[in-house]
Amino acid sequence: MVCLIGPGHDSLVNSVNDMKNGDALSRASRTRPRIEGSARSGLHARLLNEIGLSIVRGELVPGDQLPNGDDWSAAFGASRTGLREVVKVLAGKGMVEMRPRTGTRVRPRKDWNFLDPDVLLWRFSARTTAEEARSLFELRRAIEPMAGALAAERASTEQIAELRALLDEMEQAGSDGERFAVPDLAFHQAILHMSGNELIGSLSALIETALVISFRLTDDNPAGQVHSLGLHRRIVETIEQRDPAATTKALIALLDGAEEDVRASLEARLSRLK
Repeated sequence: MVCLIGPGHDSLVNSVNDMKNGDALSRASRTRPRIEGSARSGLHARLLNEIGLSIVRGELVPGDQLPNGDDWSAAFGASRTGLREVVKVLAGKGMVEMRPRTGTRVRPRKDWNFLDPDVLLWRFSARTTAEEARSLFELRRAIEPMAGALAAERASTEQIAELRALLDEMEQAGSDGERFAVPDLAFHQAILHMSGNELIGSLSALIETALVISFRLTDDNPAGQVHSLGLHRRIVETIEQRDPAATTKALIALLDGAEEDVRASLEARLSRLK
């Protein structure tokens, strides 16, 4: 599977295919920057990630005061104004609190917004264990099978055509993990929107992050994800057949397989470190 670090590189979609399958393919094209790296860039991102990771890794524990602002500013070449903006972002995620005279302190872990995409990415880093990864798939199983069942009942002909176009992209990518990952992510997001439920559709950013994490955790899998094509195809077929139960079953099987891929990759990584 592709290693998901480094700068983003947007690809141009073939104009003929874009006209025929515009929504699905343009969605896949827009997904590429997130697959290849953080949606943020520059100094602000580096400072945010540094502090966020320090908190999630336990280098700064609940109750700790954040290091002196001048030290952070000097280390990253950031202005105090920029640092204050980063702290506000962390406060919005429930990770820190700012109080007059006592400074900025790390909040208890129970107060953190673990559904925030940045917090998810910080939590599931290269140090992730198989047990920790399980919670990620428990979350996906709570959302995607239900969305798939609703999609089988409500998806329009045009939406199903978009889903099949993304499946075609995955088939064309084959064992090329980098090419496969982009339409794969868009495929799962599309199902959420096809549910016809705006609340479920709004979870697409959350599922996007969960998938990016899964890709990162299996980036050393030489087999890639081509073995999952059959289940992706089955999902499209069951939605076309308006069969909610079969769609749910296929999505659960797909998620079970993805979790097993992550587990195998993490175990192999651990054994190499011994």
